[in-house]
Amino acid sequence: MLNVNNLFVAYGQSEALHGVSFEARPKETIAIMGRNGMGKTTLFKSLIGLLPAKAGSIQVGGQDVTRDESFRRVAKGIAYVPQGRMIFPTLTVEENIQTGLENAKSKRIPDDIYALFPVLFEMRRRKGGNLSGGQQQQLAIARALVTDPKVLLLDEPTEGIQPSIIKDIAKALNEIRKLREITIVVSEQVLSFALDVADRLFVIEGGRLVHETSRADTDAARIKQYLSV
Repeated sequence: MLNVNNLFVAYGQSEALHGVSFEARPKETIAIMGRNGMGKTTLFKSLIGLLPAKAGSIQVGGQDVTRDESFRRVAKGIAYVPQGRMIFPTLTVEENIQTGLENAKSKRIPDDIYALFPVLFEMRRRKGGNLSGGQQQQLAIARALVTDPKVLLLDEPTEGIQPSIIKDIAKALNEIRKLREITIVVSEQVLSFALDVADRLFVIEGGRLVHETSRADTDAARIKQYLSV
């Protein structure tokens, strides 16, 4: 469903990703693990089109999107929940979700969105800026889902969120994958969360993928070594 092949990305003269390759299969969740500054956000920004690829290719559902602008990638099936959530604080919850429907035929929010996140239904008239961090994260995921994506990218979804809500987000992502049959890619530093949601885990270090494991074969101690400073 998502195929990344030999991807190179640079900031000016400084190369940030050095030939990253991986694939995520239909209905699979994968986690890209790594410390801050190792290339997770750069990878996600290049997948959604906010950073151009210097070389390599990105395919979604067999379609090449490497040179496409972000809005075209969304139309071809990628949705992106950025680090820090980036919701609109002055819009209501409902209006925030509707911004994801900008190019949809119907502006009606699908029922399954509120079924996945009941708290958003209760708070649909409340301003986004008045929600807790965990509720804002759920709102950002809901906004991405209304574009009906094939691939959902989540950059550091647990950042700044309390442990009980992290469990709720893991449960919601597993539910989404089942209901929507989509592919999910998360970048993450919290190993317990990655193990709750991901079928396979990759470690990125210095802009390269240096380790890959299935959930069943994960050596937690080894991954924690990569994550420790």
